[in-house]
Amino acid sequence: MNVPYGFFPDTWHWLAALVYVAVLASVVLRLPWKQLSNSNSEKLHVYLGTCVALMVLWTMKTTVVPGLDYHYLGATLLTLMFGWPLAIAGVSIVLAATIISGSSDWQTFPINVLLMGVLPVTTSYVIYRIVDSNLPNNFFIYVFLCAFFGASAALLSVIACATVLLIMTGSYGLAQIAHEYLPFAPLMLFPEGFVTGMLITVIVALRPKWVSTFDDDRYIKGR
Repeated sequence: MNVPYGFFPDTWHWLAALVYVAVLASVVLRLPWKQLSNSNSEKLHVYLGTCVALMVLWTMKTTVVPGLDYHYLGATLLTLMFGWPLAIAGVSIVLAATIISGSSDWQTFPINVLLMGVLPVTTSYVIYRIVDSNLPNNFFIYVFLCAFFGASAALLSVIACATVLLIMTGSYGLAQIAHEYLPFAPLMLFPEGFVTGMLITVIVALRPKWVSTFDDDRYIKGR
């Protein structure tokens, strides 16, 4: 959902920039700096490698109508693997890279990072916290609810928010979006959830310590 420049008034971009600065300040205060230190180089390499992989995937997108395109988001994957602060930072890095490559407008960075980063990452993290606090410690519950359902819900939140914003600004009418974009939403949600669920399952099976929200003792060994 990479919104081009010109779809929103400049006032919205400035407001989004202020909100993003506030979020970024919270991220900096909460960042697990030890995970990024030289003493934990494996975690840092995995983190940077995941960001690079998402950079590549974000360049492979399908445009339905301008401003409402689709690519694998990966926000839930980042959230489950690295937690809320590093996931926000990771999406920011990925979006900055798309701007440098010319795939996105620099003026829209605040709105796009809130829409494609802060919103889905926060949605994913809230779902994880609800599942972790209220449901049994079960591997399948973790994968299906936190990964599969969480990724689909995160993308749905982006689609819904982008649709509302574009209608509010008059960029598109409700009838046009309902006819040209929303019918394809289910085709976007399932792959996002399936790919995220599959990747989390493989990573947890082979390298569980790479997933910071997964506890091997709680979900598998303690069963």
